[in-house]
Amino acid sequence: MHNLTSMSTFLLLGFSDIRELQILHFFVFLALYIIAIIGNLLIVAAIVLDHQLHTPMYFFLLNLAMLDIGTISVMVPKSIVLSLLNSRFISYFGCVAQVFFFMLFGTSDFALLTIMAHDRYVAICNPLQYESIMHKAACIRMVVIVWTICVLYSVLHTGSTFANTFCSNAVNQFFCEIPPLLKLSCSNFYLVEVGLLVLSSGIALGCFVFIILTYMQIFSTVLKIPSVHGKKKALSTCLPHLTVVSVFLISGVFAYARPPSDSSSDLDIVVSVMYTIIPPTLNPFIYSMRNKEIKTALWKLLNFGKSSKVFS
Repeated sequence: MHNLTSMSTFLLLGFSDIRELQILHFFVFLALYIIAIIGNLLIVAAIVLDHQLHTPMYFFLLNLAMLDIGTISVMVPKSIVLSLLNSRFISYFGCVAQVFFFMLFGTSDFALLTIMAHDRYVAICNPLQYESIMHKAACIRMVVIVWTICVLYSVLHTGSTFANTFCSNAVNQFFCEIPPLLKLSCSNFYLVEVGLLVLSSGIALGCFVFIILTYMQIFSTVLKIPSVHGKKKALSTCLPHLTVVSVFLISGVFAYARPPSDSSSDLDIVVSVMYTIIPPTLNPFIYSMRNKEIKTALWKLLNFGKSSKVFS
């Protein structure tokens, strides 16, 4: 095959060749993107402006909301534009950027969810030492470490992926992602990235086991709480996080645990949407649904906006 390593563009998978369906995809994705952005921005604004939410749990939630904004912004705006313009092309460096930022936000998201499980464990199982363990400096240090490691991790994966020799520019995905790109390789160097992905899967599995064991200890402690009110209060801070973790993992496992296929299908499209768009869109609703403090902060924020309009 012709060596396309020096190619200037990649050809992404289109949702449909029918113009009417492309327009429908444009409006559906635009609506989901707006909902996700507004929802997560409201969470960020509520936490920043309400001093009662300046606690470790909400500090991590603030970072999670910002990561969700970044995750959904990596591929959805480009996909919307391509559908509107009836195009499938993305530049080489645009593809590199998508791979890097998708890896960065995705891995940071999972790492942060793991830290949040630890935060809930300390708050419920060791409440007397919570302030000494999860103090402000410790929380900032954790987030900085997550970002630093994930940036290096993303650089490693992105560099390893694009060091390959590509013999085709047709990516079997609606955005640039590592597994479909590796299928385009016609050199043995792709095995390096495959090895890195296997190692990453092992680390992700370790984090998943850590979260499961942590919640087993949390639920064991909650069951020992004598009052029903105390149990409900403890669970109200855990269930949203556990739901977010479940959505994240189920969508990811469903996407990557399936047998590989060289041809595209409608199922591939649905699965891709499930693990890239649905979690960032649902997370603000999950965290505000059963959290009275977030609800109160959002109510204050929205009422303040209405009050400002009245006085103006």
